Amino acid sequence: MRHRFIPGARGRVRPLTLLGDRVLRTPGAEVTDFGPELARLVEDMFATMYAARGVGLAAHQIGEPLRVFVYDCPDDDEVRHLGHLVNPRLVEADGVVLRGPEGCLSVPGLEAGTERYDRAVVEGRTMDGEPVRVEGTGWFARCLQHECDHLDGSLYVDRLGGWRQRKVMRQWRRRAPR
Repeated sequence: MRHRFIPGARGRVRPLTLLGDRVLRTPGAEVTDFGPELARLVEDMFATMYAARGVGLAAHQIGEPLRVFVYDCPDDDEVRHLGHLVNPRLVEADGVVLRGPEGCLSVPGLEAGTERYDRAVVEGRTMDGEPVRVEGTGWFARCLQHECDHLDGSLYVDRLGGWRQRKVMRQWRRRAPR
């Protein structure tokens, strides 16, 4: 049996920041130190994402306004995409615009039909500073766009218009921890 590293196995689960926390509205700072602290952050992010049963998690969502996110997300063909990106930039988002269900670990228990492109390309670095380019389609493209939004201080609810946004915000106010 071959043993391989499981992301998050050595990380600690951190508390999630929720809608209303200022850090979620703060654009992320570029990472300049690609050392052990960054590796620990990435491990903690994987552990937190798995504990919350998410498919992606931005550093903002654990109170760190840095340009880092992790993912373990299938595409529409059920191909699993697992990884992390440091200082990512959404360089392409194109194809068909689809409205699909979208939720967020920082707005737990709620989701809304959100429009996203069905193809996305993100470029960034690994935690070791190596350049990386990730292309996603379908559900995975949605995930990449969602996490990039977090790093710019935006949430999926900001993409909703009119009654959809009002409905989600009304539901959130009823459920939000006090």
